[in-house]
Amino acid sequence: MKWKVLESTYLHKEPWLTIRKDKCELPNGNIIPSFYVMEYPEWANAFCLTKEGKVVMVKQYRHGIGTIESELPGGVVEEGESMEEGIKREVLEETGYSFQKFEYLGKICANPSTTNNFMHMFLATGGEKVAEPDLDHSEEIDVELMSIEEVKQLVREDKMMQSLHVNCIMYALVRLGELKL
Repeated sequence: MKWKVLESTYLHKEPWLTIRKDKCELPNGNIIPSFYVMEYPEWANAFCLTKEGKVVMVKQYRHGIGTIESELPGGVVEEGESMEEGIKREVLEETGYSFQKFEYLGKICANPSTTNNFMHMFLATGGEKVAEPDLDHSEEIDVELMSIEEVKQLVREDKMMQSLHVNCIMYALVRLGELKL
């Protein structure tokens, strides 16, 4: 069932997005002359609980859909970092919070048909504010503290658009015993 890549051509290369065109041969011999793959770095996000049981969320503008969204903290795992090192750094940079424990929940892919990377999900517990956020030049983020019930309500009311973050929330709620499957 696996395809054979006969040739690859890079159409666009940037640190945040690379677009590749592959010519592929299927096991039955059929040729797909142009199959497009978007290459991204690995991502990580975390469902973060403070020592007081509040969920640390970030609110920011998302240009792709033109809306302001409440999301989980996270981002790109830098080359040379472990997934845990990357998520610890991202959470601290975006929120100013440090956490006693990061538990790996698993990984998912935004679209296995056309993207090549994974989102690694974590549950962070025992958090406390230790610094002010240290944002990238392209980030404007407001930190929000919510109850677990308020986060569930965001999902129930279809007010959270970042599907990868909704997945992490579900994984975390199952791990915390807040959701039964």
